[in-house]
Amino acid sequence: MRRQVVASPPGWLTPLRGRIPSPRRSSERIPAPTTDRPVRRHIVRSGLSLTGAAFAAAFYCLSFTPSLLPRAWLLQGVVAGITAAMGYALGATLGALARRWRGPMRARTARYGWVALAALVPVLFAVFLWLGTRWQRDLRTRLGMPPVPEIDILRTVGVSLLTFGMLLLLARLLRLATRGCALLLQRFFPTAAAYCAGTLVVAVLAYGAFDGLLVANLFAMADRSAAVENSGTANGVTVPSSALRSGGPQSLITWDSLGRQGRAFVTNAPTVEELTGFAGRQAVEPIRVYAGLTSADSLAERARLVVREMDRTGAFDRSVVAVVTPTGTGWVDYKVTRALEYMYAGDTALVSMQYSYLPSFFAFVGDRSEVVNAADALIGAVRERWAAMPAGERPRLLLFGESLGTYGMETTFGTPEGLVDGADGALLLGPTFANPAHRELTDGRTAGSPIWDPQYPALPIEFADDAAELRDPTGPRPKVVYLQNATDPVVWWSWDLLWQKPQWLTGRRAADVTPDMHWYPGITFWQITCDLVFSTKVPTGHGHVYKSETVDGWAAIAPPPGWTTADSIRLRKLLDR
Repeated sequence: MRRQVVASPPGWLTPLRGRIPSPRRSSERIPAPTTDRPVRRHIVRSGLSLTGAAFAAAFYCLSFTPSLLPRAWLLQGVVAGITAAMGYALGATLGALARRWRGPMRARTARYGWVALAALVPVLFAVFLWLGTRWQRDLRTRLGMPPVPEIDILRTVGVSLLTFGMLLLLARLLRLATRGCALLLQRFFPTAAAYCAGTLVVAVLAYGAFDGLLVANLFAMADRSAAVENSGTANGVTVPSSALRSGGPQSLITWDSLGRQGRAFVTNAPTVEELTGFAGRQAVEPIRVYAGLTSADSLAERARLVVREMDRTGAFDRSVVAVVTPTGTGWVDYKVTRALEYMYAGDTALVSMQYSYLPSFFAFVGDRSEVVNAADALIGAVRERWAAMPAGERPRLLLFGESLGTYGMETTFGTPEGLVDGADGALLLGPTFANPAHRELTDGRTAGSPIWDPQYPALPIEFADDAAELRDPTGPRPKVVYLQNATDPVVWWSWDLLWQKPQWLTGRRAADVTPDMHWYPGITFWQITCDLVFSTKVPTGHGHVYKSETVDGWAAIAPPPGWTTADSIRLRKLLDR
């Protein structure tokens, strides 16, 4: 007899079902037990980024490629550390974008990547350190400089690692601050908005700290140091006994107000005996007029004081009056001024006026308007007095500027035409990238002429990277001459180097520029920036050093009667002793 199974009434086992686990298939996964504690996230990645490390290694190696000038071990280490940090930032950013787009890298792939880097990077470093040493040695030979000790490469590596580590630590601190700020703001805003706001807040605070603390204190320290330097007097400089010098007997300008560079300027002229010996005829004592920062209360008053001092000394009775716009410290290169005085056997009057006691770099970055206002005030006051004289009795009016002084001179006249018409001649050495007339002339140069030696036949303006080129003019005598060394970073530095290949590395290069130099985004910018620091530590005719080359510049625009190329060569030898 078959047994009948009676179904249980619905719902009567319901209380038990909550306690009896239902059977599960073996293929079903049992979820891990959870807790109320949230999973901890790393605010900042604890390890290095693989792509960041790869880019950092590549940028580090490329930083040892040559630039315009040899780099000392300290500067090379700084360049290598900065460029490696830039490479790491770029690589880490690209890696983060790749993870967001394609997901995280497989653990095995990352492991293989690190193994490959560990194997390749030491070899690459060794190769580029050896190449970098050879490139620097070749550059020094090209510029006639002695080699450096081999131990310097180890110092370079140490400085570069320290620089890279400090920049990486700083970047992680900023990222930590950004993440922390974003987590706080997530309580009130959506995640994306919180991260944007956090980034903005940290960026503003970081900029404020950099500009308000670091930069401000740096300028304050430079100002205090320069003020102390300006109050001193160089060894061997004494109060002049001649009434033809500012600060001397009967002078309207006191000796103490001239500043360190002004006191040197009025006392380092050649003697009458030296001038007579070179000229082969009786020379006269040259006139030197200078006004320091404390000689009068304002630029306009100092300029008027200079003109009154010129009248007192009889400056407008000389054959040549040269208005000099000095560098940021008030310095005037004595070889530039002596060259003109030797050429005219002392029948000259050189005048200048201080507008700052900071080095040109700080004056340029801090407030460029100072040099512009000073050049405008001095040149304007002298030209006004000069123009009031009868045309047949006026001396030859010449203008001179070097480095930051060229910027003030160009900005005073505004255009190349104004510079040509502003005086009887103008000599500009090492113009800066910001010079308006220089930029207009190079942009409008004759097609086919290189940017380092532009041709501009529409105006009597001549450029030369080698002063000897000026001895054989192919056209009318120029009224304006630019001397710009092909390896002068002051001339060729610009922000464009970050992202754009410069024209002076395209096509035919100047003889001084090594063929081993190439442009790399970001890297070349920092190389040329550090070249600025070394620009005056090289032999004359290279970098930002212009000495006896100015003889050919003066001879091109304002030669005295009977002056010959042989005289220029003889004078250059005298000044180079």
